[in-house]
Amino acid sequence: MVYIERDLEKEILNYIKTKEIIAVVGTRQCGKTTLVNEILNNLKKQNKKINRVSFDNQKILELFENDLDSFIQLYVKEYDILFIDEVHYSKTSGRKLKYIYDNFRIKMFISGSSAAEISIYSLKYLVGRIFVFKLYPFSFREFLKTKNMKLVAIYDSRKYKEEITEEFNKYLKEFILYGGYPRVVLAKSEKEKEKILGGIFNTYLLKEIREIFDLSEDFHLISLLKALSLQTGNIINFNELSQLTGFSYFDLKKYLNILEKTFICSLTKPFFSNKRTELVKNPKTYFFDTGFRNICIDNFNKERSDMGSLYENFIFSELIKKNKNPKFWNTKSNAEVDFVLEKQTKLIPIEIKTNIKEAKITKSFNSFIKKYKPAKGYFLSLNFEGTKKTGNCKISFLPFVKFSAKKEI
Repeated sequence: MVYIERDLEKEILNYIKTKEIIAVVGTRQCGKTTLVNEILNNLKKQNKKINRVSFDNQKILELFENDLDSFIQLYVKEYDILFIDEVHYSKTSGRKLKYIYDNFRIKMFISGSSAAEISIYSLKYLVGRIFVFKLYPFSFREFLKTKNMKLVAIYDSRKYKEEITEEFNKYLKEFILYGGYPRVVLAKSEKEKEKILGGIFNTYLLKEIREIFDLSEDFHLISLLKALSLQTGNIINFNELSQLTGFSYFDLKKYLNILEKTFICSLTKPFFSNKRTELVKNPKTYFFDTGFRNICIDNFNKERSDMGSLYENFIFSELIKKNKNPKFWNTKSNAEVDFVLEKQTKLIPIEIKTNIKEAKITKSFNSFIKKYKPAKGYFLSLNFEGTKKTGNCKISFLPFVKFSAKKEI
């Protein structure tokens, strides 16, 4: 498969010469192994002695678990770098990796599909010894790299007129339908994309849920994923979800946590400063990848009633890939803002509207401005551009694609 340079690669390269273990975590098939191998292939050109193993190989895993000395003799000694893929299959990885780290001069890379597993079995032993990087499916910018690199330069410039915005929006519609899993993006036909997404969905249930978490409630979990897909961007009603899925409240919370830790869904929290007037309890849910969201309900129709939810989810996922932590605002009087970013002590409200024809803000958005007095905010839509000043707040009206290209928000 053709390698598409990932934006995370440059960040990881800053830590190649440090001793700390580099951990790359993310959902299955988002490109973790490909990314690490690309970095290692370039290091090999510098005459580095590199060894690569996978704990998906039962014999290697058993050796690591039961005979660490022999594992070290075979895979650690005389090497400069060791890459352990699928590290989450080891239940004792943290303690053993700490021993190797403390006693041998070797740089280690590890990758795993579950943040929960690395957190539980590694991080508690590896405090001060590990840098963790989260890799998601392709961002829209990375997606454009697979189409035409000239598009990326135009996209990065953000200096183009409405005709080019329309062209980018055609790519955006493909992106939000099928998502950013590398194999899906590189597939030649829509039928092939859907087939690959179906495989990713089934593999997630089989490998992540059954093997790693030792859970078998497939039917209930599929019902939960479908329900969340249909409620993307809505505040979660736990009682309603319990009735729809058959999960008890306790199990529902457990599975929602698993979906978040395995990079499928995010439980986005409300922003608040006054518990008496603002809703502070239930989260909203968004998917990290809209292609995965659409395979959950088996809907890849181009003309559909949920495009607004998909655009909102797109902005959420682009913010997450920029290491932002979006929240939402909702009051007991039904005033709401789709996303609120907290940047140090400053707040940035963001509202999503599919179609805007003039620089006009909503009553809810205005309520937020009056209450919190942000210096800037955004109204995002498919095409409209403009600015408006309300008090001391500068509101930028931007197309989705131009906002997603912003390096600093």
